[in-house]
Amino acid sequence: MAPADIDSTEPASRRPYHHGDLRRAILTAALDVIAADGPAALSLRDLARRAGVSHAAPAHHFKDRTGLLTSIAAEGFGLLATTLREASDLKEAGVRYVRFAREHPAHFQVMFAPGLLRADDLELTTARALAGDALRESVSAVDPGDIDPRLAGVAAWSLAHGFATLLLGHNLDGPVGDQDPEEVFRTLAATLFR
Repeated sequence: MAPADIDSTEPASRRPYHHGDLRRAILTAALDVIAADGPAALSLRDLARRAGVSHAAPAHHFKDRTGLLTSIAAEGFGLLATTLREASDLKEAGVRYVRFAREHPAHFQVMFAPGLLRADDLELTTARALAGDALRESVSAVDPGDIDPRLAGVAAWSLAHGFATLLLGHNLDGPVGDQDPEEVFRTLAATLFR
């Protein structure tokens, strides 16, 4: 049915439903809300209003707020896995981790907030495992010396995650100043992981 064929005098409840990609529209609106105001500000009703659909429409794709946040986290871990796999070494994996957090702050906030997510969601557990595998591959390319390789991985992740978290929270504005945060991280990583 072409748009011209829709009778606009018909009640909305009887008109054919059409929204290009409602799932993506809801995800995008949710990411905007989270980036601006944090995950606590998220409401399916508000997201439906922003997308111009009925208040029940988002539930069709996400079931509830937890489902939406879980989808955001799964998408984030998938994006993170992709960016980590593009790194040439452990230091660059850390740089890409920091870059990911800067470019996807809403994803980053939700990904590491387990109380907001369905921990047993297959999409989430799969994406999280892919990101973990990508990080472990970067760590395995470095000789940790006498340190347990798992602990070396924890150290590398802690450095990148801590730096990214502090950076997003504006806690590093003074020490980093006008310097490129990625270059600052490279310097830190080079100092700690020779």
